[in-house]
Amino acid sequence: MDYKELANLIFPEAKEISYYEEKYPERNLKEGAIVTRFAPSPTGFVHIGGLYQSLIARKITEQTGGVFFLRIEDTDQKREVENGITGIVNALQDFVITPDEGMISETEEKGSYGPYKQSLRKEIYQAYAKYLIEQGKAYPCFCTPEEVEEIRTKQEGAKIRPGYYGVWAKCRNHTVEEMAEKIKKGESYIIRFKSPGREDKKIKHHDIIKGNVDFPENDQDIVIIKADGLPTYHFAHAIDDHLMRTTHVIRGDEWLSSIPLHLQLFHELGFKAPKYAHIAPIMKNDEGNKRKLSKRKDAEAAVSYYEEEGIPEEAVKEYLLNIANSNFENWRRANPDKPMDEFELLLNKMSVSGALFDMVKLLDVGKTVISRMTAEEVYEKALDWAKRHDEELEKMLEDKEYALKVFGIERGNKKPRKDISKWSEVKENIVYMYDDKFLEVSQEYPYQVVNEKQEIEKILKLYLEKYYDPSDDKQAWFDKIKELAGEMGYAKEVKEFKANPDQYKAHVGDVSTVLRVALTGRTNTPDMYEIMQIMGKDSMTKRFEKAIAEMR
Repeated sequence: MDYKELANLIFPEAKEISYYEEKYPERNLKEGAIVTRFAPSPTGFVHIGGLYQSLIARKITEQTGGVFFLRIEDTDQKREVENGITGIVNALQDFVITPDEGMISETEEKGSYGPYKQSLRKEIYQAYAKYLIEQGKAYPCFCTPEEVEEIRTKQEGAKIRPGYYGVWAKCRNHTVEEMAEKIKKGESYIIRFKSPGREDKKIKHHDIIKGNVDFPENDQDIVIIKADGLPTYHFAHAIDDHLMRTTHVIRGDEWLSSIPLHLQLFHELGFKAPKYAHIAPIMKNDEGNKRKLSKRKDAEAAVSYYEEEGIPEEAVKEYLLNIANSNFENWRRANPDKPMDEFELLLNKMSVSGALFDMVKLLDVGKTVISRMTAEEVYEKALDWAKRHDEELEKMLEDKEYALKVFGIERGNKKPRKDISKWSEVKENIVYMYDDKFLEVSQEYPYQVVNEKQEIEKILKLYLEKYYDPSDDKQAWFDKIKELAGEMGYAKEVKEFKANPDQYKAHVGDVSTVLRVALTGRTNTPDMYEIMQIMGKDSMTKRFEKAIAEMR
């Protein structure tokens, strides 16, 4: 018996690999076009690192006129979670990272290089496993899990590198006849790759991000087909990336040590290997120590966190682009109104070590992103978030006309307001504009410099009786506040007060603070002129009366 007959005995139904080579031809793309993928396992929530990888992959393919696809690596079915694919698809949708091909729901896909779900590609993997057996490059292994564990225990006891290789690979040197006899007897087996590598030899490799690296050759006879007929990750990814015509593998650098094995598999299968770009992980500062963002410890590790908090997807993407290429921040400063699509991302400019995740900086980006939106956009996005997460805010936004006025304050100016960094902050930032919320609860009034009850009451009453006129433009409005200040013994200009502090009670800014605090309960709000224009005299009167009453 020869290897071909052995391969037929193991995989009698498997097609010739030429069938798949013809079925999945080279892609007809322009020169330099990159084809890459996001290839997660449906084993739990999508990590921010996965989103980071997919954003980079999507961006690089767009820049080169290439293809970005979503492949689901579900060969480890014991770890799979219910609706895991839906979670992945939805996470990409939430951040408007749209694959050109791949899975679009739990069961549907688009594209002509599928199936894009590994569990549906079993016959393809078996065809290539059969091909390797025919070449004498793979073999059936009859070792039980207990025997493999016994080998490992012996290696550990002797302080020898663990694994199934060399003299420890018990089934590697069975004759073809011995293997066939065991199969015919019904002994269970898996298929192992017969590594041609030697651990004392080195391979040199150029990674697009990490640069030149070298490793010992792989000499492990890894499992390529498990007892259930499904492949291991290493074998499946090599075949899929070849048949899907992947030009670049962009993945986390925890896979860097697998390079010797992966390049070996590509070589022994007769495939051209893709280029590899290993991305450094996103790190967190934990009491002075850097560590990876953890699924168990850090809420912000889950992509769902950003949707729940209402951090705009544009802000998350802009922040991640800044982690990816540090020159993005300068580019954005020079091009504040350009879409981020116009920024050119370069893989070879990515950090070799992990960037620190800075939530404060992300929220600053969120403020800038929201400040660029129109009142209509802010309203729609805030309402959309409120419908999922905040019933009270949703109810507040029922009066769209009023809400648009509120969101329109200081918007569209050269220096727009930057008080909202995420949609979960909207309610807190606008609640004082709603009479039913403001008037019905007791307020704290942080008046600051002017804090005597009679003085505050006099300022509020005099303003409404003598100085308030809704038809005033902003300059006339402020001039009248100055007049009010002067009438009550306050400096009309801050500089006058600073020059002669003994001549005045305080200055016009302190009088403005009294008006602002009585109206809103806050010392820091967007433009007070616009607030008054929206509230109108009735609301202002009620608020001033409430402020006076709550001082007694």
